[in-house]
Amino acid sequence: MLCATAAGVPSPSTGSGIISGKITFTGSVAKAKPLDLSKEPECEKMHSSEALVSENVEAGPENALRNVVVYISAGEPDTRATAQASPAIFEESGCRYEPHVLAVRVGQEIKIENRDPIAHNIHPMAKSNREWSKIQPPNTPPFFYGYDKEEFIPVKCNIHPWIQGYFVVLKTSHFAVTGEDGRFLLPEVPAGHYTVTAWHETYGTQSREITITGREWQTIDFVFEAKP
Repeated sequence: MLCATAAGVPSPSTGSGIISGKITFTGSVAKAKPLDLSKEPECEKMHSSEALVSENVEAGPENALRNVVVYISAGEPDTRATAQASPAIFEESGCRYEPHVLAVRVGQEIKIENRDPIAHNIHPMAKSNREWSKIQPPNTPPFFYGYDKEEFIPVKCNIHPWIQGYFVVLKTSHFAVTGEDGRFLLPEVPAGHYTVTAWHETYGTQSREITITGREWQTIDFVFEAKP
């Protein structure tokens, strides 16, 4: 169990460690260009006051990098523990996918819902898992889907080509997706030697080795090179 300090910061529990860090970039990220929504008046109306922009590279304060999946890629026993009981949420909202990058465990259900007043399509272009495509009209119930193989899966809307995202399906339960501050936290990591990998849809992957010997907190930072 993860304990909390008086300041509200988690501390390692007995026999396990915490891996944390920050994802940043060097160089400069090209300014995101507004997406062309002219072929869908309803989407254009939703973003009349603030343009919808591409999410394939999102920078935060102090060169932080958003939407990076950080996970333990090697070192854990090759077993598939029971996936989380709660479904992960993936929505079509504001003529975009929310979240842009969704990380789940193998076997975990994804609850997919259309919250917009227009029809959307969800088309996960899997290769190791089954590829499928489904139209979701407005005001229809959500549906659920799970994957049984580890894979990084691009997702697109066949109706609105600017709507894109990713399903990242992982065997491990130790993963996180960075937010605007670029930070991640992997709690409850048992003692052992591991490979920790950071994946970004545009800048690729980086990996680092780390050893957890017991109840401790270790930090790993990753720096990606921005290529406008």
